[in-house]
Amino acid sequence: MSDFNNDESSPPGAAPAKARKPRKAAARKRATGSESAGKTLPPGTAAAAPAVVELTRLPLSVRWRDLDAFNHVNNSQYLSFLEEARLSWMMGLPGLGLEDDVAPVVAAATLNYRRPIGWPAQVMIELFVERLGNTSVTIGHRVVDAGDPKVLYCDGHVVMVWIGRDSGRAAPLPDGVRQSCTAH
Repeated sequence: MSDFNNDESSPPGAAPAKARKPRKAAARKRATGSESAGKTLPPGTAAAAPAVVELTRLPLSVRWRDLDAFNHVNNSQYLSFLEEARLSWMMGLPGLGLEDDVAPVVAAATLNYRRPIGWPAQVMIELFVERLGNTSVTIGHRVVDAGDPKVLYCDGHVVMVWIGRDSGRAAPLPDGVRQSCTAH
C-alpha cells in the first residue's frame, strides 16, 4: 500500500520527498480573480462582489440506478446530472441547433464532493458563469437538496470550449452563448 507522503520514484532507502506548501498568492488570485487579493482596503470600504449570472436551475429526481454499492449516488453520476443541466440551458439558446458549424466540448471538469446523496432524493442543479472567454466559458455548478438549498452535495466547475466542427480548433463563442452568459 502506498503512503501519500512517500515518493515512489525515490530510490530505496532515500528520504521521502517533502510535501510542497500551497502558493497562497496564486490561490487568492484564483479564488477572487484579482491580482490585488489580500491587499488591505481603506476602512469603511468593501470589495465589490462580481455579478453572478445564473444560467439555469434544474430539478432532478435521484433514480435507483444512480446508486452504487454503498447505497448513495455514484460519483460518476454527478457528471450526468451536470450534463442534463447544461443541455437544458443550451437547448433554450437561439441558434444552437445540430447544424451549427461550431460545437461545445468539455475541456475540464472539477467536482468537489461535499456529502453523499441518498435515495430517494430530489436535487437541484444550479449552473452559473464563473468566467467568460473568447472561445470558452467556465460554468460553475452546485448540486443542492431541492427542498433545502443549504444542503450542498457537490460544487465545482466545468470549462466548455467551442470548436469548429470542420477544423477541430477553438472557435469564437456563438452570440447566443455570449448573451446568455453576460449580466442582464
